[in-house]
Amino acid sequence: METLEFVIFPDGRVQEKVTGIVGSSCAEVTAAIEAQLGRVLNYQATSDFFAQNSVAEAAQITSQLHYSQW
Repeated sequence: METLEFVIFPDGRVQEKVTGIVGSSCAEVTAAIEAQLGRVLNYQATSDFFAQNSVAEAAQITSQLHYSQW
């Protein structure tokens, strides 16, 4: 499940946390929101950012298996 969580502090800072989106595509999902919120002061990648998409990975492995059987 993909989720975006926002915490708005009394001083106006906004903390954004993205979960459930694998790889760097989270930056694409949040770009428009961040543009409206203002300047990004800090960016910290989670383990989901460094994970690989298992569907794409499985497709690549499957295609390699098919080619190796020729």
